Amino acid sequence: VERLRKNREERRAKQAEQLQQRMEDFDPTNPNWEFHKMIKDYISSIDIRQLSIADLVLEQRISVCVRKRPLNRKELGRREVDVLTVADKDRLLVHEPKLKVDLTKYLENHQFRFDYAFDEKSSNQLVYRFTAQPLVHTIFERGMATCFAYGQTGSGKTHTMGGHFTSTKEQDATDGIYAMAASDVFRLLEEPKNRSKDLVVSASFFEIYGGKVFDLLNDKAKLRVLEDGKQQVRVVGLSEESVTSVQDVLQCIQCGNQIRTSGTTSANQNSSRSHAVFQILLRKRTNRKLHGKFSLIDLAGNERGADTSSADRQTRMEGAEINKSLLALKECIRALGRKGAYLPFRASKLTQVLRDSFVGDRSRTCMIAMVSPGQGSCEHSLNTLRYADRVKELEAGAGGGGGGGGAAAAPPSGGQALQLPPVFSSHASAHGGSGNLEQDDLRMLHESLGQEAAAAADVLNFHEVVSHVVEAQEQLVEDHRSFLQGNRDLWSRAEVLLKQADSPDCNVEEYARSLDEILQRQEEECAAMREKVLSLRKLLKDEEAASQHIRHLPVL
Repeated sequence: VERLRKNREERRAKQAEQLQQRMEDFDPTNPNWEFHKMIKDYISSIDIRQLSIADLVLEQRISVCVRKRPLNRKELGRREVDVLTVADKDRLLVHEPKLKVDLTKYLENHQFRFDYAFDEKSSNQLVYRFTAQPLVHTIFERGMATCFAYGQTGSGKTHTMGGHFTSTKEQDATDGIYAMAASDVFRLLEEPKNRSKDLVVSASFFEIYGGKVFDLLNDKAKLRVLEDGKQQVRVVGLSEESVTSVQDVLQCIQCGNQIRTSGTTSANQNSSRSHAVFQILLRKRTNRKLHGKFSLIDLAGNERGADTSSADRQTRMEGAEINKSLLALKECIRALGRKGAYLPFRASKLTQVLRDSFVGDRSRTCMIAMVSPGQGSCEHSLNTLRYADRVKELEAGAGGGGGGGGAAAAPPSGGQALQLPPVFSSHASAHGGSGNLEQDDLRMLHESLGQEAAAAADVLNFHEVVSHVVEAQEQLVEDHRSFLQGNRDLWSRAEVLLKQADSPDCNVEEYARSLDEILQRQEEECAAMREKVLSLRKLLKDEEAASQHIRHLPVL
């Protein structure tokens, strides 16, 4: 009896202590206080070692890093919980809040490992030291360097690449990666070993929106991307500005950012709807031959790539193009880490214009995955981390023989093709079928998704139809321009004919024959133009039908 009484008293004392502790942690103003306590308790049980400026910078061909930003004012106002923890210099944890069937709250902890992990206290200088700075010397050695900023809109891409924002919402571009990279380029240019190479620096800035390329340094002039017989990709008409200082570079960036396409998504009110590509080029002063190129890319918000919730066709097609380009980018970076791997660069405009960044022994790439720490962004942050993890896992496996699976080392035509539903399979044959290299690359991407065959075929179908719509629209615009010019010529002939008809010695038979010839020519051109318009309208209906077969695009 005495032992039972003692046990009962100890049990009650322990319960009272737990209740007291619970009351101390209880915050009636914070609906997420239980999750906050769970995360706090979990963090207290692990050792934390964060990256410092004294850590060694690794020389790698492919580097994938992750950066966590602090909670912003909106997230703090909503009393959101910080669900991300940078546990080590190369490790990040995601504490995903979950509910059981009986509404009991619990955490599902995910762990991701990258080359470097930057916490919310890391400065842009620290991020630059481990990401873009090791790439700068590559372009002086006749190489191609590429740095991508990837993540959800509002996760810190613009802050990292372009610099922090002051209290007046103006951007201080001096501490962004753009400015620091440019500063190092001009510093290295003055070194004796590089001065003898007689190099000059120029810059270009363009965006890729909806499968089309626009020059941000030339009033958004539309550009054409062509591939020659040697598989060299050229952006025809792209302007290059000669730059001699960091200030010149920042002026180019500011000019381009003012006219870059942006809009609203389900995740953000001011989402980047395009991929912005800023390039620093080194050329020989004498013959203007390219010596090296550094491409700095601010990718469109990845939440937009899966945004098919809108019934608006424009938003659907934007999402499809972004989704397709990010899938292609992932496979191209993975192929860079595998010697002899097939490069599916034709699957999107982004990878097509960056083709030279993925080939050659002197190509080096860095991806910085930006993540938002708020509880409301947990799903987007997990998608970003999983995408970045898939980019790196194959490269790590290629070096050590382990790692995950990935892209095939041969063109996809050698594998088993996805079976397209009959209603849309006509598009493939109408636009070149399996002989079309772009379609082959697109099929390869979808074969690597690992989805069910039917789901993968539906997504491929939708991407193919959207590609055909974009191609048909571009062709129709060119035909429309030619049509108008042809009409001007016809009406000029008709005006000359009218003046001749007013003269006393007019030949009536010749006048009637010539006018009939002009009208017949115009009728033929109008009929041909209308046929092309109807063809595009049919493709638009097919796009809408194809979009109904997929619930969502592959999550990135």
